[in-house]
Amino acid sequence: MSSSVNRFFPVFALLCLSHYSFCQYNTTDRGESYRLTTLPKAPPTNKSKAIRSAVAVPTLLIGTGVYVLCDDDFINRIEVREERNEHFPNFSHHADNYLQYLPIVAVYGLNLAGVKGENNFGNRTALLIKSEVIMAAITFSLKGLTKVPRPDTGDRNSFPSGHTAQAFAAATFMHKEYGGQSVMYSIGAYAVATGIGVMRILNNRHWASDVIAGAGIGILSTNLAYLTHQYKWGNKKPKHETFVMPTYSSGPGFYLSYKL
Repeated sequence: MSSSVNRFFPVFALLCLSHYSFCQYNTTDRGESYRLTTLPKAPPTNKSKAIRSAVAVPTLLIGTGVYVLCDDDFINRIEVREERNEHFPNFSHHADNYLQYLPIVAVYGLNLAGVKGENNFGNRTALLIKSEVIMAAITFSLKGLTKVPRPDTGDRNSFPSGHTAQAFAAATFMHKEYGGQSVMYSIGAYAVATGIGVMRILNNRHWASDVIAGAGIGILSTNLAYLTHQYKWGNKKPKHETFVMPTYSSGPGFYLSYKL
């Protein structure tokens, strides 16, 4: 059993480390951005930092997944599967088909219970739809390009893991909406997503490389959705203002100003 743990530990540790680094990076970035708002030329700096924050961790994960797919020096995906077959040969569970959406359900459940998130219903839903579209586009494009055989059926659509991408996109969605209120929301969401990734390997549906890259794609998709979201629906519109002032030029009159 210890050998099995040694094989699975790098995958589990990498996913957990990415979650911790992601939360720390975003927390630090928010704090620095707040301080920089009082300094000259802050907006360009903040924008570039926001972009780096959005792509740093997911790019690392996607790059690691590609590296593991092409080279077995870091994490040998074949040996990970052999350990799974030796120690968990009969593992089969369908919970990952449903738990991948749990953070999304939790976000709307919290809002329904009166716990306000970062955005209102309209903007939150628009952001979720955008992240899902981005995630699906990247995932299925890579599946078609790479054509990696699945470890169980041999179907050439293994890389990257769509379930893992969905789980981490949902976890990042919850992190964005409620992570600012309590880090426990983020930890819970990413713990579920990490569990989904591990289950995809234990179910023999994916290689370790698929799961690692899928995690990066999920995080990146939601980050890009929030980074590019410009139209804030449901915000209160400024009140119309009408200003009237009497004037006298060639005769009595008045000046009328209407602010839209």
